[in-house]
Amino acid sequence: MGSLTTGDDVDRADLVDDWHHDPWDDPDVADAPMVERQGRSRWPVRVVVYVSMALVMAAIIAAGGVGWWYLHEVNPAGDPGQPATFTVNEGETIDSLSRRLLAEGFITNDGVFRWYAERQGELELTPGYYVLRPFDHMGNLLSVLRTPPEQTFTSVTFPEGFTVEQMAQRLAGQVSRLDPTGFVDSAERGAIRSEWLPAGVTNLEGLLFPDTYQVSNGESEAQVVQRMVDLMERVGRQERIVELGYVQQLSAYEVLIVASMVEREAKVAQDRPMIARVILNRLALGMPLQIDATLFYGQNPNLSFSTLKGLASPYNTYINLGLPPTPIANPGRASIAAVVNPAPNPPEGGAECKDLPK
Repeated sequence: MGSLTTGDDVDRADLVDDWHHDPWDDPDVADAPMVERQGRSRWPVRVVVYVSMALVMAAIIAAGGVGWWYLHEVNPAGDPGQPATFTVNEGETIDSLSRRLLAEGFITNDGVFRWYAERQGELELTPGYYVLRPFDHMGNLLSVLRTPPEQTFTSVTFPEGFTVEQMAQRLAGQVSRLDPTGFVDSAERGAIRSEWLPAGVTNLEGLLFPDTYQVSNGESEAQVVQRMVDLMERVGRQERIVELGYVQQLSAYEVLIVASMVEREAKVAQDRPMIARVILNRLALGMPLQIDATLFYGQNPNLSFSTLKGLASPYNTYINLGLPPTPIANPGRASIAAVVNPAPNPPEGGAECKDLPK
């Protein structure tokens, strides 16, 4: 039976024959490049997301570490130490205070202390003595420093070469509650001793170290004297006045007697070792020391020099041989060092001796 073809079939056949094949018409071929292009476009986005998440996590971990470190600095682990005295000085700033707190072992980080203190409100520092616990919470330390101190103090400077009487007046002039008579009595009646004070001598003249002292509102005249004696003993040990004094054929107390004369005679620093050498040489020769400053010790300052030279005083080194019975002032470190390390004698015939009699 023959095939029957209708008009519609012919038309469709013609359309098929006229159709041009396009590779995009193949779904298998078309989908592959489309999927590939989508994969390439999404991969950089994933990288950005992963990197961002990693950075966020790192930032969180870092912030947590810094936070933990900061809290540890503010509040160190373990119990605070035993209470100890800390001094706030006159003119103290938060910078100097924090550095001293670190140096003296009260905190672990001075920068953190400043940062913490600045965010806790203004800190007005009052000079005085405070009782702090080492490595306590910084908030507790600030709380103590914001309260009135356990004791306030006044800085008093005693210049080198001051006598006991002058020191007493200086102390009473700056700390009105202290009495100059009480200071002098404490330095002369013998209740306070120095390791270098000879038997039978009670006067501490020459044994009080001149320096700047912070005198608290709770100290007595005797306590101030004791501190000055203690400091002179420490300085004397540092300068080795026992050992080096022996080389100069002087006891420690005699070193201080000579040092007191050097202190009162020297005009400039470089004179001290030379004056010490002159005194030591005159002692060795057995001749009068002829030190002008000794004439004025304990005398009316209005008397003339010629009158003082004629006075029968144990401190008159023009008519008496050897050393005066006590120091004539309280010497400083430089004068003490000059006595135990005097200038060498000039060579015979040297320029220093050119115009001197033999």
